[in-house]
This record gives sequence, C-alpha cells and structure tokens, in this order.
Amino acid sequence: MNLKEKRTKEYQDMVKASEPGTNILKNCIFAFLTGGIICDIGQAFLNIYSTYLPKDETQTLTSITMIFLGAFLTGIGVYDKIGRFAGAGSIVPITGFANSIVSPAVEYKKEGFVFGVGSKMFLIAGPVLVYGISTSIIIGLIYYFVKIFPAI
Repeated sequence: MNLKEKRTKEYQDMVKASEPGTNILKNCIFAFLTGGIICDIGQAFLNIYSTYLPKDETQTLTSITMIFLGAFLTGIGVYDKIGRFAGAGSIVPITGFANSIVSPAVEYKKEGFVFGVGSKMFLIAGPVLVYGISTSIIIGLIYYFVKIFPAI
C-alpha cells in the first residue's frame, strides 16, 4: 500500500468515525406516520367528494387536490420542513411528486421564467415522466395487440 492509498484509507476512516449515527427505527416511524397522515388527508378528500360526485370524478379530483396541496406547500416552504421530518414518508405519496416538480422551479425562479422555472421545473421529475410515459405507451401497445390477436 503506497502513501496515497494509506492516507485515503485514513481519511475515509476519520470521516466514518465523525459521521453522526442514524436512528433507523425513528426514521421509519416518522416516515410511516407522515405518509399515513398524507394518505388520511387524501382519503378525507375522497370521502367528502364522494358525497357530491360520481366515483370516477372523485378519484380524479382527489388526485388533483393532493397534487395542488403538495405544490402549494412546497411553494410556501412548508413541504420541505415536512420532508426533513418525515423523509420518504413525504416523498412516496403523490404530493411528493408535486414537490419534485415545484421545488426546482422555486429554486431557479431568480434566473427567469424561461431559463429558470421553465427549464429546471422537470429537473428531478423529468426522467420519471419520460420513463413512465414510455412504459405506459409500450404496455398500451402490448395490450392493444393482445386484444386484437388473442388466439396467437
């Protein structure tokens, strides 16, 4: 082992020793509770909407409401605080997707609407959208051809 490798290993050992420990159980509980509360809020909207609208409309309206709330809370800086507390519990629900679109847009708004907000809005969510849409098209085509040619 040469001097450079030895110093690199010493440095890595020093960094590992100074890292704060993580409390995995506490983080899992916070993520579970926060994700559950977000889902409960979504369920409450679904229940409220279902008293006035047909089922297919209530599901769409609930998704729209939750996306709006996630985007709104990100815009006013509240969702980031929830994310620091909850971790994955705030990322997994649909509100986390709204946060991943609005967060870069808010961060880069000082660069203008075209080169800031417009170009950076899908920085995080862009790959998710591209692969999600591409996969849904492929699955849709497979479904279409299986339905047309069921005997093959």
